[in-house]
Amino acid sequence: MRRFTTVLTVLLGLFPVSFGLQYVLDGPGAAAGFGIDPWPTGVAAGYFAVKGIRDMVLGLNFLVLLALGQRRAAGILMAVAVPIAFTDAIVVLTHGGSLATALGIHVLTGLIVLADAWLLLRERPAAETSHPTPVPAHS
Repeated sequence: MRRFTTVLTVLLGLFPVSFGLQYVLDGPGAAAGFGIDPWPTGVAAGYFAVKGIRDMVLGLNFLVLLALGQRRAAGILMAVAVPIAFTDAIVVLTHGGSLATALGIHVLTGLIVLADAWLLLRERPAAETSHPTPVPAHS
C-alpha cells in the first residue's frame, strides 16, 4: 500500500506542475479544459500566470515533502489543499460551466487528493513498521 500511496502522491504532485506550466506557457489553450468559457483576455489574461504559478508551487510542495521523507507533512498539506479543487468546481458551476466538468474534473480531483491525504496520514512511521534485527547474544 505504501508504494501505491507514493506513486499516487508523485502523480498528484506532477499533475499541478504540468497544468501550471501549461497556464504559464499557453494560458488560453490550458484554460479550455478548466470548465469556464470564455476566459479573460487582454490585461485580465494575466490571471493565467497567477493560476499557473499557484498550481506549480502546490505540486512542488507535495513532491519536495515526499522526497524529504515527510510523508505525514505531505498528507497534511494535501488535506489542507483539498478545498482548492472543490472551490474550482464551485467556480465552474457559478460561471456557466457544466456540471459534468465540475464533478468529473474538480470534485473527482478533490476526492482523490483527500483519499491520498488519508492514506498518507494513516501510515505508521517507518520505525514503527520495521522489525528490529535480533542482536546476537554474547557468550
